Amino acid sequence: MKVQYTTVHHEPEIQQILSLQALNHPVALSDTVMRREGFVTVRHAPDVLRQMNALYPSVIAMDGAKLAGYCLVMLRQFAEAVPELVPMFNRLESLSWKGKSLRESRWFVMGQVCVAAGYRGQGVFDGMYAKLKEHCRADFDFVITQVAARNTRSLRAHERVGFETVEIYPDAAAGETWHVIAMDL
Repeated sequence: MKVQYTTVHHEPEIQQILSLQALNHPVALSDTVMRREGFVTVRHAPDVLRQMNALYPSVIAMDGAKLAGYCLVMLRQFAEAVPELVPMFNRLESLSWKGKSLRESRWFVMGQVCVAAGYRGQGVFDGMYAKLKEHCRADFDFVITQVAARNTRSLRAHERVGFETVEIYPDAAAGETWHVIAMDL
């Protein structure tokens, strides 16, 4: 395995991200697999994903022409683009990180991170976040996101690379408890 960390440049990469999302969304997974392997909570519309990457390319891990994983950079102007994420963006506007209001800070949302099944446990997650820091630190101070409490694999992986808890809150409408987490770049 010779994984290269880069950013999205071409349509085939967008298509592979969409395919990997579909494979790792709860509608495609059993509860047992979700507990063991993790999952993604959102499937992006192709046009939204293209717009996100046109404005600020996301980080991907490539094994030749095959996608090994992705980290989606979701700028604040996409708050309304994914209906499932509107409540999260609204909540973020009321929070602070390290004593500074998020309204006054330079940040983006980790719009989703996923490692393909055959590449898990091999450092791809860590490698993508190392590339993300390099790629984004000149323009942003930190990255923030939320992870479902039941997605324990994702929570552990994010903690390992340096994310810290900002807030934990129950969301009755979604039937989830969310961990809002952030990492300095």
